[in-house]
Amino acid sequence: MALDFPRAWLEFTDPADASVVVRADVTWLTSRWTCIFGRGCPGIDAERPDDGCCVYGAHFADADDEARVTAAAERLAASEWQLRRTGRRGGIVGHDDEGARQTRVVDGACVFLNRTDFDGPHGCALHALADREGRHPLETKPDVCWQLPIRREFRDVTRPDGSTYTEVSIGEYDRRGWGGGGHDLDWYCSGSPLAHVAADTVLHTSRAELVALIGQAAYDELARLCERTPPAHPASG
Repeated sequence: MALDFPRAWLEFTDPADASVVVRADVTWLTSRWTCIFGRGCPGIDAERPDDGCCVYGAHFADADDEARVTAAAERLAASEWQLRRTGRRGGIVGHDDEGARQTRVVDGACVFLNRTDFDGPHGCALHALADREGRHPLETKPDVCWQLPIRREFRDVTRPDGSTYTEVSIGEYDRRGWGGGGHDLDWYCSGSPLAHVAADTVLHTSRAELVALIGQAAYDELARLCERTPPAHPASG
C-alpha cells in the first residue's frame, strides 16, 4: 500500500506524568496487522524468503539492551539455538558499517536466527527461549525486535506560553523507518494486506509491548480513547 494516506492521531496527557503528552496513531493501532513470520511472510529480501526481517543484525538500543540479550543467550540450549557454538566462540555482537553495535550477522542473517534446516524451532532462538521460560519475548529479544513495527519517538515541545512538555509518539514503523535503504526492501509487512489478518487490533495484540513503551496508565487511557471509530488503515481493508 502507499506510505501516505489519511490517519487519525490523538493526544492526551499521561495520567502518570503531567509533563508527558502521548501522541498516538489511532489508525495504525486499530489496524489488524500481525506478524506472519513462518505463515506466508515473503521476507524483506526476496533471495531469503524464510528469514523474515532477520537478515540484518538487530541494533542495540543501549547497554542495558545488550546486557539483557547477552544474558538470555547464556541460557539458550543447543536444542533451541542452531548457531550456539558459533555464537559462543565468536560472540553475539557485531557492528554495522558505521560501527554501531548490533547482533552479529552470520551467513547472511542474525546469529540468533534458526534456519529452516534446523531440527529445533525455526525463527528467533531468543523467542524460543521466552516460550520455554514462560516469559514475554520482550524480556529476551533486542528492543528493536520486539518493538517492530511499532515506532516510539520523543520530542521536547514548547507551547506558545513558554511551558514545555515531552511528546511521546507511538505510530507505525513503516519501511521509511529503516532509513534510505527501506525503499529497497523487497517486501515489508506493516503496509501489506498479507499481514493485516489478525482477529484483533494492534492495540490489543501488542498490549504488552505498548505498556512497556508508554506505561500502564497511559495504555489504559489510550485503550479507552481508541474505543471511538477512526479512519481504517488501508491495508486492513
